[in-house]
Amino acid sequence: MSKRRRKGDELPGQPYTKQTLFTQIIMTVVALAFIAPIMIILNYSLKTKKELYLTSPLSLPQAFQIDNYRKAFEKLDMVHTFTNTLFYTAVSVVLLVLLCGPTAWAIARCKKRFFKFCYVYFIIGILIPYQALFLPIYMIGYNLKLTNTRFGIIFMYVATGISFGVFLMTSFMSTVPVELEEAARIDGCSVYQTYFKIVMPLLKPAMATLIIMQSFQIWNDYLLASLYVSKKQLKTLTVAIQSLFSAQTSDYTTAMAAIVISVLPIAVLFMSLQKYFIKGMTVGAVKG
Repeated sequence: MSKRRRKGDELPGQPYTKQTLFTQIIMTVVALAFIAPIMIILNYSLKTKKELYLTSPLSLPQAFQIDNYRKAFEKLDMVHTFTNTLFYTAVSVVLLVLLCGPTAWAIARCKKRFFKFCYVYFIIGILIPYQALFLPIYMIGYNLKLTNTRFGIIFMYVATGISFGVFLMTSFMSTVPVELEEAARIDGCSVYQTYFKIVMPLLKPAMATLIIMQSFQIWNDYLLASLYVSKKQLKTLTVAIQSLFSAQTSDYTTAMAAIVISVLPIAVLFMSLQKYFIKGMTVGAVKG
Protein backbone atom coordinates (compact mmCIF):
# COMPACT_ATOMS: atom_id res chain seq x y z
CA MET A 1 0.00 0.00 0.00
CA SER A 2 1.51 3.34 -1.03
CA LYS A 3 2.10 6.04 1.50
CA ARG A 4 -0.12 9.08 1.46
CA ARG A 5 1.50 12.02 -0.27
CA ARG A 6 1.80 15.01 1.98
CA LYS A 7 0.84 18.47 0.90
CA GLY A 8 3.69 20.12 -0.96
CA ASP A 9 5.36 16.84 -2.02
CA GLU A 10 5.91 16.57 -5.76
CA LEU A 11 6.20 13.44 -7.84
CA PRO A 12 8.97 13.10 -10.46
CA GLY A 13 7.89 14.78 -13.67
CA GLN A 14 5.04 16.64 -11.97
CA PRO A 15 4.88 20.32 -13.06
CA TYR A 16 5.80 23.03 -10.60
CA THR A 17 3.11 24.54 -8.45
CA LYS A 18 2.54 28.27 -8.66
CA GLN A 19 4.28 28.81 -5.33
CA THR A 20 7.36 26.82 -6.37
CA LEU A 21 7.53 28.57 -9.74
CA PHE A 22 7.28 32.00 -8.08
CA THR A 23 10.07 31.08 -5.65
CA GLN A 24 12.30 29.91 -8.49
CA ILE A 25 11.72 33.16 -10.40
CA ILE A 26 12.54 35.31 -7.36
CA MET A 27 15.72 33.33 -6.61
CA THR A 28 16.81 33.56 -10.25
CA VAL A 29 16.35 37.34 -10.25
CA VAL A 30 18.30 37.68 -7.00
CA ALA A 31 21.10 35.47 -8.34
CA LEU A 32 21.34 37.55 -11.51
CA ALA A 33 21.46 40.74 -9.43
CA PHE A 34 24.51 39.41 -7.60
CA ILE A 35 26.21 37.87 -10.64
CA ALA A 36 25.75 40.87 -12.97
CA PRO A 37 28.33 43.20 -11.28
CA ILE A 38 30.89 40.39 -11.22
CA MET A 39 30.38 39.66 -14.92
CA ILE A 40 30.60 43.37 -15.77
CA ILE A 41 33.91 43.72 -13.89
CA LEU A 42 35.29 40.62 -15.64
CA ASN A 43 34.07 41.96 -18.99
CA TYR A 44 35.64 45.38 -18.42
CA SER A 45 38.97 43.80 -17.43
CA LEU A 46 39.21 42.31 -20.95
CA LYS A 47 38.31 45.47 -22.89
CA THR A 48 40.31 48.37 -24.25
CA LYS A 49 39.84 51.90 -22.91
CA LYS A 50 37.96 52.87 -26.05
CA GLU A 51 35.52 49.98 -25.70
CA LEU A 52 35.05 50.81 -22.04
CA TYR A 53 33.51 54.21 -22.84
CA LEU A 54 31.82 53.52 -26.21
CA THR A 55 30.25 50.08 -25.73
CA SER A 56 27.60 48.65 -23.45
CA PRO A 57 28.73 47.11 -20.12
CA LEU A 58 27.22 43.79 -21.23
CA SER A 59 28.72 43.76 -24.74
CA LEU A 60 31.64 41.38 -25.22
CA PRO A 61 35.08 42.79 -26.11
CA GLN A 62 36.19 42.61 -29.73
CA ALA A 63 39.42 40.96 -28.59
CA PHE A 64 40.40 39.79 -25.12
CA GLN A 65 42.93 42.27 -23.71
CA ILE A 66 45.01 40.00 -21.50
CA ASP A 67 47.58 42.79 -21.45
CA ASN A 68 45.39 44.56 -18.84
CA TYR A 69 46.40 41.93 -16.29
CA ARG A 70 50.09 42.45 -17.08
CA LYS A 71 49.64 46.21 -16.56
CA ALA A 72 47.90 45.52 -13.25
CA PHE A 73 50.90 43.54 -12.02
CA GLU A 74 53.28 46.32 -13.02
CA LYS A 75 51.33 49.41 -11.91
CA LEU A 76 50.26 47.98 -8.55
CA ASP A 77 53.62 46.35 -7.80
CA MET A 78 51.57 43.20 -7.35
CA VAL A 79 54.47 41.11 -6.07
CA HIS A 80 54.78 43.27 -2.94
CA THR A 81 51.16 44.38 -2.41
CA PHE A 82 49.72 40.91 -2.96
CA THR A 83 52.35 39.36 -0.65
CA ASN A 84 51.71 42.00 2.02
CA THR A 85 47.94 41.47 1.91
CA LEU A 86 48.32 37.69 2.05
CA PHE A 87 50.75 37.94 4.98
CA TYR A 88 48.57 40.35 6.98
CA THR A 89 45.45 38.27 6.38
CA ALA A 90 47.00 34.87 7.13
CA VAL A 91 48.83 35.89 10.31
CA SER A 92 45.89 37.91 11.66
CA VAL A 93 43.39 35.09 11.06
CA VAL A 94 45.68 32.46 12.63
CA LEU A 95 46.14 34.64 15.72
CA LEU A 96 42.38 35.22 15.96
CA VAL A 97 41.68 31.48 15.81
CA LEU A 98 44.33 30.73 18.44
CA LEU A 99 43.08 33.47 20.78
CA CYS A 100 39.31 33.23 20.32
CA GLY A 101 39.04 29.46 20.74
CA PRO A 102 40.52 29.14 24.26
CA THR A 103 38.87 32.40 25.35
CA ALA A 104 35.43 31.20 24.25
CA TRP A 105 36.03 27.80 25.89
CA ALA A 106 36.87 29.44 29.22
CA ILE A 107 33.86 31.78 29.04
CA ALA A 108 31.45 28.97 28.11
CA ARG A 109 32.63 26.53 30.76
CA CYS A 110 33.36 28.83 33.70
CA LYS A 111 30.33 30.33 35.45
CA LYS A 112 32.13 32.89 37.60
CA ARG A 113 31.25 36.57 37.38
CA PHE A 114 34.62 37.48 35.91
CA PHE A 115 34.03 35.34 32.83
CA LYS A 116 30.48 36.67 32.45
CA PHE A 117 31.90 40.18 32.58
CA CYS A 118 34.45 39.24 29.89
CA TYR A 119 31.68 37.95 27.64
CA VAL A 120 29.67 41.18 28.04
CA TYR A 121 32.86 43.13 27.37
CA PHE A 122 33.37 41.37 24.04
CA ILE A 123 29.70 41.84 23.13
CA ILE A 124 30.07 45.58 23.70
CA GLY A 125 33.08 45.46 21.36
CA ILE A 126 30.80 44.18 18.59
CA LEU A 127 28.20 46.89 19.17
CA ILE A 128 30.75 49.69 18.80
CA PRO A 129 31.57 50.33 15.11
CA TYR A 130 35.27 49.93 14.44
CA GLN A 131 35.34 53.32 12.67
CA ALA A 132 34.81 54.88 16.11
CA LEU A 133 37.96 53.13 17.31
CA PHE A 134 40.25 54.64 14.66
CA LEU A 135 41.62 57.42 16.87
CA PRO A 136 42.36 55.41 20.06
CA ILE A 137 43.84 52.51 18.05
CA TYR A 138 46.07 54.88 16.09
CA MET A 139 47.16 56.71 19.25
CA ILE A 140 48.08 53.43 20.96
CA GLY A 141 49.95 52.25 17.88
CA TYR A 142 51.74 55.56 17.49
CA ASN A 143 52.84 55.68 21.13
CA LEU A 144 54.08 52.09 20.93
CA LYS A 145 55.80 52.87 17.60
CA LEU A 146 53.73 50.25 15.76
CA THR A 147 52.59 52.45 12.88
CA ASN A 148 54.15 51.62 9.51
CA THR A 149 55.17 48.19 10.77
CA ARG A 150 53.91 44.75 9.79
CA PHE A 151 53.33 43.75 13.40
CA GLY A 152 51.37 46.95 14.02
CA ILE A 153 48.81 46.39 11.26
CA ILE A 154 48.42 42.74 12.32
CA PHE A 155 47.86 43.85 15.91
CA MET A 156 45.21 46.29 14.67
CA TYR A 157 43.30 43.60 12.76
CA VAL A 158 43.42 41.22 15.72
CA ALA A 159 42.20 43.94 18.09
CA THR A 160 39.23 44.85 15.87
CA GLY A 161 38.25 41.24 15.11
CA ILE A 162 38.61 39.48 18.44
CA SER A 163 35.20 40.56 19.78
CA PHE A 164 33.30 38.92 16.94
CA GLY A 165 35.53 35.85 17.09
CA VAL A 166 34.89 35.27 20.79
CA PHE A 167 31.15 35.79 20.33
CA LEU A 168 31.02 33.30 17.45
CA MET A 169 33.09 30.67 19.25
CA THR A 170 31.17 31.05 22.51
CA SER A 171 27.86 30.54 20.71
CA PHE A 172 29.20 27.41 19.03
CA MET A 173 30.55 25.99 22.32
CA SER A 174 26.98 25.15 23.35
CA THR A 175 27.04 22.31 20.81
CA VAL A 176 30.19 20.71 22.29
CA PRO A 177 29.24 18.03 24.87
CA VAL A 178 30.69 18.67 28.31
CA GLU A 179 30.78 14.90 28.92
CA LEU A 180 33.64 14.51 26.45
CA GLU A 181 35.77 16.93 28.43
CA GLU A 182 34.90 15.22 31.71
CA ALA A 183 35.86 11.85 30.25
CA ALA A 184 39.16 13.31 29.04
CA ARG A 185 39.96 14.61 32.54
CA ILE A 186 39.16 11.21 34.05
CA ASP A 187 41.60 9.65 31.57
CA GLY A 188 44.29 11.99 32.86
CA CYS A 189 44.32 14.71 30.19
CA SER A 190 45.57 18.11 31.24
CA VAL A 191 43.72 21.33 30.43
CA TYR A 192 45.86 21.87 27.33
CA GLN A 193 45.41 18.29 26.12
CA THR A 194 41.64 18.52 26.67
CA TYR A 195 41.37 21.62 24.55
CA PHE A 196 43.73 20.72 21.71
CA LYS A 197 42.77 17.03 21.44
CA ILE A 198 39.07 17.07 22.36
CA VAL A 199 37.54 20.54 22.05
CA MET A 200 39.51 22.08 19.18
CA PRO A 201 38.70 19.36 16.59
CA LEU A 202 34.99 19.84 17.35
CA LEU A 203 35.29 23.59 16.68
CA LYS A 204 36.25 23.17 13.01
CA PRO A 205 32.94 24.58 11.63
CA ALA A 206 33.16 27.65 13.88
CA MET A 207 36.83 28.12 13.03
CA ALA A 208 36.09 27.85 9.31
CA THR A 209 33.33 30.45 9.66
CA LEU A 210 35.67 32.77 11.56
CA ILE A 211 38.48 32.25 9.03
CA ILE A 212 36.27 33.03 6.04
CA MET A 213 34.51 36.07 7.53
CA GLN A 214 37.65 37.66 8.94
CA SER A 215 39.63 36.88 5.79
CA PHE A 216 36.96 38.68 3.74
CA GLN A 217 37.13 41.71 6.01
CA ILE A 218 40.92 41.92 6.28
CA TRP A 219 41.65 41.14 2.64
CA ASN A 220 39.21 43.80 1.38
CA ASP A 221 39.92 46.39 4.08
CA TYR A 222 40.88 49.85 2.92
CA LEU A 223 40.21 52.27 5.77
CA LEU A 224 42.35 50.68 8.49
CA ALA A 225 45.16 49.78 6.09
CA SER A 226 45.37 53.31 4.71
CA LEU A 227 45.31 54.74 8.25
CA TYR A 228 48.05 52.56 9.71
CA VAL A 229 50.39 52.19 6.72
CA SER A 230 51.92 54.96 4.62
CA LYS A 231 55.14 53.29 3.43
CA LYS A 232 54.91 52.08 -0.15
CA GLN A 233 56.59 48.74 0.58
CA LEU A 234 53.99 47.93 3.27
CA LYS A 235 50.80 48.88 1.39
CA THR A 236 48.05 46.36 0.76
CA LEU A 237 46.42 45.40 -2.50
CA THR A 238 43.21 47.32 -1.80
CA VAL A 239 45.09 50.55 -1.08
CA ALA A 240 47.11 50.11 -4.28
CA ILE A 241 43.99 49.50 -6.38
CA GLN A 242 42.46 52.74 -5.09
CA SER A 243 45.35 54.67 -6.68
CA LEU A 244 43.97 53.71 -10.11
CA PHE A 245 40.75 55.61 -9.37
CA SER A 246 42.35 58.99 -8.63
CA ALA A 247 40.84 62.25 -9.87
CA GLN A 248 43.83 63.00 -12.12
CA THR A 249 44.24 59.69 -13.95
CA SER A 250 41.80 56.79 -14.03
CA ASP A 251 42.79 53.49 -15.63
CA TYR A 252 39.57 51.55 -15.19
CA THR A 253 40.44 48.56 -17.37
CA THR A 254 43.63 47.92 -15.41
CA ALA A 255 41.77 48.51 -12.15
CA MET A 256 39.11 45.95 -13.10
CA ALA A 257 41.83 43.42 -13.92
CA ALA A 258 43.41 44.07 -10.52
CA ILE A 259 40.04 43.57 -8.81
CA VAL A 260 39.62 40.21 -10.56
CA ILE A 261 43.07 39.12 -9.38
CA SER A 262 42.35 40.24 -5.82
CA VAL A 263 39.10 38.26 -5.68
CA LEU A 264 40.62 34.91 -6.70
CA PRO A 265 42.35 33.96 -3.40
CA ILE A 266 39.25 34.68 -1.31
CA ALA A 267 37.06 32.75 -3.76
CA VAL A 268 39.38 29.74 -3.51
CA LEU A 269 39.35 29.99 0.30
CA PHE A 270 35.57 30.08 0.43
CA MET A 271 35.22 27.12 -1.93
CA SER A 272 37.70 25.13 0.16
CA LEU A 273 35.92 25.79 3.47
CA GLN A 274 32.36 26.08 2.17
CA LYS A 275 31.20 22.82 3.80
CA TYR A 276 32.43 23.86 7.25
CA PHE A 277 31.24 27.43 6.76
CA ILE A 278 27.63 26.39 6.10
CA LYS A 279 27.67 24.04 9.08
CA GLY A 280 29.16 26.72 11.33
CA MET A 281 26.46 29.20 10.34
CA THR A 282 23.56 26.78 10.94
CA VAL A 283 24.61 24.51 13.82
CA GLY A 284 23.34 25.68 17.17
CA ALA A 285 20.59 27.76 15.58
CA VAL A 286 18.03 25.21 16.81
CA LYS A 287 18.66 23.55 20.15
CA GLY A 288 17.19 20.29 21.29
